[in-house]
Amino acid sequence: MKKSIYVCHTYYHVFVTMLKELNKPEEERGNATLVLSKMSNDFEDLNSRAEKSGVFESVIEFDEKRDTYFPELAKYRTDKGNILVNMANRIIFTRKFAKLEAPFVPVDFRKYDDIYVYCDVDPIGIYLNRNRIRYHAMEDGLDTLKPCVQAIYDNRGHFALKKFMSLKLNLIFIRDGYSKYCIDMEVNDKSVIDDDFYKYKEVSRKALKDALSEKERDILISTFIRDMDGFRSFLESGNGDGILLLTEPLCSMEIREKIFNDIIDMYKGEGTIFIKPHPRDTLDYKEKFPDYWVFDRTLPMEMFGLVNGIRFKKIVGVYTQLGMIDFADEKVMLGDDFMDNYEAPEIHRKAETIKAEFKKV
Repeated sequence: MKKSIYVCHTYYHVFVTMLKELNKPEEERGNATLVLSKMSNDFEDLNSRAEKSGVFESVIEFDEKRDTYFPELAKYRTDKGNILVNMANRIIFTRKFAKLEAPFVPVDFRKYDDIYVYCDVDPIGIYLNRNRIRYHAMEDGLDTLKPCVQAIYDNRGHFALKKFMSLKLNLIFIRDGYSKYCIDMEVNDKSVIDDDFYKYKEVSRKALKDALSEKERDILISTFIRDMDGFRSFLESGNGDGILLLTEPLCSMEIREKIFNDIIDMYKGEGTIFIKPHPRDTLDYKEKFPDYWVFDRTLPMEMFGLVNGIRFKKIVGVYTQLGMIDFADEKVMLGDDFMDNYEAPEIHRKAETIKAEFKKV
């Protein structure tokens, strides 16, 4: 049997994976397999840089397919207005989707002792469960479940029945640990989650980062910062009064541009504006905001905390969880009240919807 394998969908997933592996004794490193799913992210040349890091035994690309890739599945996703019919279709969908996904799976997961899957809501989760392969679920981002437990929101309405059919019978699939063959779900901080699900396992990302030596930090820096000359220019420019704006793939492109135009207007009087695009945010910020320094979108924001000499006056995000940031004097998350100005509140106030439907007596 081989050791560990990680299925990653984002740059942040790879960052956390490397934190976990670099926290192992040096003699135990270099045995893990890294799988990069191309379904929702363009990793560009990260695979070659990850291979050079020495952290992994091999790096494999995964041409993971969404259900929309298979037109024959569409009829099972249509709401028929009847709980029994919908549930029957969901059972059929789960089985068929896992079978259709199988030819695209690049490795035999049964050969690994420990399988770690970020975003098990993606097809790989359904595939592993239908094939009765046990795995560890991993939190998608930092404190992802803090604003909303998406598994409950997605399955509101007869949640207890749906949970039983997934967790006990494996007839349907529910994300984030609520599936039969998920061993546990690793999260950063259990205290911020409004759910006492027994599978949650707390592993502090900050503790993993703080345990790194200078040599191990350099491994991460060389893996994720692909333009060191540009980064040095940024350091030499000085950033003590810097206001770092963290973008997110919110709304339509047009509305997203307006959102960050408005945020710039809110904070440009306080210092120098810097923009860090989200890896999945495809808006061209260099073109739209040519007067401001725009960082490489593929750079995990946590990397700023690993480079000596970086300190921002303020960091501003809309929904980005800022708990792991230790390189700014002030952190601002604008949140729901801010987003109410740009889209219907029910679109983003999911936690309130859950509380309304699962009100505790």
